[in-house]
Amino acid sequence: MSIYLDVSEILQSALQLDEGMAQLNSESGLLGVIPEFDSMAVVTVLVALEEHYGFIIADDEVNADTFETVGSLVQFIEDKYNS
Repeated sequence: MSIYLDVSEILQSALQLDEGMAQLNSESGLLGVIPEFDSMAVVTVLVALEEHYGFIIADDEVNADTFETVGSLVQFIEDKYNS
């Protein structure tokens, strides 16, 4: 499975998105766009990603740009996974 699909599924699960919102693409905005994507959701998504990929994400590795879009989050995970 691709990182994009993994991240999309984790976002949908963590945010409990209904079927209408399940149509996420790489350009879909996250912070400030999806009301459910608040600070608690950020933590939930980060923990789920850590568990899924088996790595630790340090606080200083992420910022608002990481969560700007689905694509920016996928790019962050790809970079982290491949390092």
